[in-house]
Amino acid sequence: MEAVKIKTEEAKNKAKLKMSGAEAIIHCLLAEGVDTLYGYPGGAIMPVYDELYKFQDKLTHILTRHEQGAAHAAQGYARVSGRVGVAMATSGPGATNLVTGLADAQIDSTPMVCITGQVTRALLGSDAFQETDIIGISTPVTKWNYQITKAEEIPEIMAKAFYIAKAGRPGPVLVDITKNAQIDEFEFSYEKCTAVRSYNPVPKPDAKAIEAAAELINSAKKPMIVWGQGVILGKAEEELKALIEKSGIPAAWTIMGASAIDSDHPLNVGMVGMHGNYGPNILTNECDLLIAIGMRFDDRVTGKLDTYAKQAKVIHFEIDKAEVNKNVHADVAVLGNAKETLGLLLPLVNENKHEDWHNEFKKKYEIEFNEVIKGDIHPTKEGLTMGEVIEQINIASGNKAVIVTDVGQHQMIGCRYAKFKESKSNITSGGLGTMGFALPAAIGAKMGAMDREVVAIIGDGGYQMTIQELGVIFQHNLPVKIVVLNNDHLGMVRQWQELFFDKRYASTVMVNPDFVKIAEGYHIESKRVSKREELQSTIEEMIASKNPYFLEVKVEKEDNVFPMVPAGASVSDIRLK
Repeated sequence: MEAVKIKTEEAKNKAKLKMSGAEAIIHCLLAEGVDTLYGYPGGAIMPVYDELYKFQDKLTHILTRHEQGAAHAAQGYARVSGRVGVAMATSGPGATNLVTGLADAQIDSTPMVCITGQVTRALLGSDAFQETDIIGISTPVTKWNYQITKAEEIPEIMAKAFYIAKAGRPGPVLVDITKNAQIDEFEFSYEKCTAVRSYNPVPKPDAKAIEAAAELINSAKKPMIVWGQGVILGKAEEELKALIEKSGIPAAWTIMGASAIDSDHPLNVGMVGMHGNYGPNILTNECDLLIAIGMRFDDRVTGKLDTYAKQAKVIHFEIDKAEVNKNVHADVAVLGNAKETLGLLLPLVNENKHEDWHNEFKKKYEIEFNEVIKGDIHPTKEGLTMGEVIEQINIASGNKAVIVTDVGQHQMIGCRYAKFKESKSNITSGGLGTMGFALPAAIGAKMGAMDREVVAIIGDGGYQMTIQELGVIFQHNLPVKIVVLNNDHLGMVRQWQELFFDKRYASTVMVNPDFVKIAEGYHIESKRVSKREELQSTIEEMIASKNPYFLEVKVEKEDNVFPMVPAGASVSDIRLK
């Protein structure tokens, strides 16, 4: 017994090590399995960076060129790897520069922990140098935030931060740490958080709701599935595939749900939403049952709400109770993780084909192909189109690349035409629509999946918002492939001005620099293509390269993205031209 007691005391002593708060933060990150973080140092976070210097063999810190780049890189890392992304910044402007990334991660349900430095506890509220109320600022755009003012709080709060970021519906968490808490010493021990009182992130499935859903599915004549990112976040790809193959139900996706199922799967009928495919948009208002899985009925999907799927019964599979009945009334709500709820549903669903209903989607696709798609990916016009660039990337990569898109026309073209064979392959800023997202997000995505090809598709406008992150690619020789589709305009705004503002092109013409020379300044292999006969071979060369590669493609200036559901219109009013 005495020997056992001695061993227990030894274990306690080993578990409680005296260290500074800054060192404790590093040990917390290591305990949570963090191997990579993105950030930018400054005075209020300097003690943590000093400790980080001592742990370079265990933690890779990537110095981004702007704190917004750190947040987006952490997002890209999280979205591809499925792990929590980590970003770090100093107080004041360092912290506020993270806010756009936090807002983006919040609306797109991306698990992220952001650590910010803060002035010492004694100076809080005194308007000290680089003091900003980042807790107040970030409260609307975080899943949870907390200000640590004592070193002893660090282990518990950090553990709670990582748990909340990834539990249930994921999201960003911000932990603000005063400088005194980083410097003071305390006895450190760490225990991972597995629950938070009164927080139930994954609702328990209701057997009766699942039975009611199965009954509606089995009796429906024209059922339609729309899935979103909840399928990917819930790791429910195989369950969704099994459901659509057994039930024979046509399945469409939101842009955040893209890649959960192989693009070429015969039951995958395309994208819904403002620039989605003609068939799934039109037939949303003709189906008799709409099955929403892990999606939130965003306005870009529904269009005019009072005309959206009014003829249909609605089943909503959702992990976040707050999303149910928020925009669209659900006749049956099935709460829980999609992997679990779809797994419980599957045995109750009858086998079916729905061949006549499928033919309706095929007919609509033929119309869209002849009116839009053929001209986008196999153009006869002289100038290059964005669609044919995406098609060549598909071919060269074998549909296996991770495609990271920025925001604008190229984003919608990328989401429409990129082909995927593997989940977690479509990385884009969905709900917030953040220009400047793609370049840093591609950096994070590459580091989250070094074995995968990562191609950033960016417009000439968004590219210049975070162009400085080329420095990270150069410094670390990251083999990210960057494609700028240059039409010398803010293309999406210009399209709206053409269609809805009588062609008053206010502040949308871009006078651009020489992008190739800029990339060459960062010692990145670079090319410019403006002729169709050069496109295929150059893209093949880019994909084959083991190094970073920049490609500028000069595309048509006045190409528009169609189909299009005008803002505030019904999905039935989708325009083909």
